[in-house]
Amino acid sequence: METKATLKNAPLSAQKARLVGDQIRGLSVENAINTLKFSSKKAAAIFTKILESAIANAEHNESADIDELKVTTVFVNEGATMKRFRARAKGNANHILKRTCHITVKVAEYE
Repeated sequence: METKATLKNAPLSAQKARLVGDQIRGLSVENAINTLKFSSKKAAAIFTKILESAIANAEHNESADIDELKVTTVFVNEGATMKRFRARAKGNANHILKRTCHITVKVAEYE
């Protein structure tokens, strides 16, 4: 039985989040948490919280054994982009795009 946890509007770009998501896809939960713990990326802290939430959901809702869980699916979709302006010389302005993403992590028991 697959159990998932999602985070909407995470404050980082989808491209940066996918780099971390690709590292933990297919790993056991214990290995995934260790990988995230020693990663220096900003997305690693966000993924750790989502993964722990998915583990708690599996334990509470499905009565799953934590030691038998595996990260089956990780996907990152683009969220809304906040558009900001930065004042520049001679009355000009630069666009600043603050990108967000939606992160979903699914865990399941492996045989």
